[in-house]
Amino acid sequence: MCARTLALACFCSLAAAHASAQSLQFTNPPGLSSPTTYSHVVRAGKTLYIAGQVAADAQGKVVSQAMTDQVRQVLANLKTALASQGAGVEHIAKINIYVTDMDAFRAPEAAKVRADFFGAHKPASTLVQVVRLASPDFKVEIEAIAVLP
Repeated sequence: MCARTLALACFCSLAAAHASAQSLQFTNPPGLSSPTTYSHVVRAGKTLYIAGQVAADAQGKVVSQAMTDQVRQVLANLKTALASQGAGVEHIAKINIYVTDMDAFRAPEAAKVRADFFGAHKPASTLVQVVRLASPDFKVEIEAIAVLP
């Protein structure tokens, strides 16, 4: 076996050992609905993957049809998911936002709710308008990746 092949084999072996050592933890925190087909939070080491949060309360009921109210509930749900892992908004590295009405989401009232939530913390962000979310009652969905210290 040549030195290059041996080095590659050692690297692959170490990478496989590291990947298997980092287990995934799946959580559906209290205060959020109880989905049957996914988990709200998946933790891999110090990285948190938070499923798209929508404007549903802990019982799964939509809180309002108003965009501002929905944004407020989505962010409250995101905060609950983060807190379940000892994290806060300051740990969010990336968010993906899906909306059914870009103008309503960018309106001053809804924008203020988001600005107040994030404060000076500015994670990487993607904003996309879609035709529909999982339920036609949902107007906004936000998913996040957070990194614990």
